[in-house]
Order: sequence, then C-alpha cells, then structure tokens
Amino acid sequence: MALFRVHFQWKEKEYELTARSLDLTHPYFVSIKNIVFPKGKKLIIDPSEDDLRKAFRDTNHVMIPFQSVSMIEELAEEETSRLVPFDVVGEDDETREEGRDT
Repeated sequence: MALFRVHFQWKEKEYELTARSLDLTHPYFVSIKNIVFPKGKKLIIDPSEDDLRKAFRDTNHVMIPFQSVSMIEELAEEETSRLVPFDVVGEDDETREEGRDT
C-alpha cells in the first residue's frame, strides 16, 4: 500500500504530513485523509514531529490550499522510516582491521 508525504507551509513553518489517502480532484485544495504518525517510543524527540502531532493528532481530514504545497511524494509503506542503521566502530573492530593489513 502506498503512502503519500505532503510538504507544505502553514503558519510560516514548513511541515510534512504522511497519509494513506490523498485526493487531488478538488480545484483549490489537496485533501489529506488517514494521517500516519510514526509509532513507538523514541530516544530523541524531533520538535517538528512533536508540533505535527499536537496540531493534527485529532484530525481525520485536512484540506491544504495548493499554493501552500511545495511537494508530494508517493512512498512504499516500508520507506516511511527516516532512521538509517549504522555501525559503531569499537576497539575490537579497529584491532581486527589493523591485523588484516599486516
């Protein structure tokens, strides 16, 4: 199932909403339904995401003027996470690498 990420400006701030349903048939508005917020607890809180939750947590349907929208992305559902895994290099990894060179 595809998800849509809509980038727009509201109250002089840039926002992005992710939703399961998007309707572009209205002549002046982008209609966004079924808003999706990331689930689970986080170690680091993103202030912009927290603002979005506060502003849109009880919203079922929002219509944003086309003039406010800067970009619309269509994503596969598994692409919504912005977390990128990375490896932490420890002392054991460094000594293993040094042993390979000799």
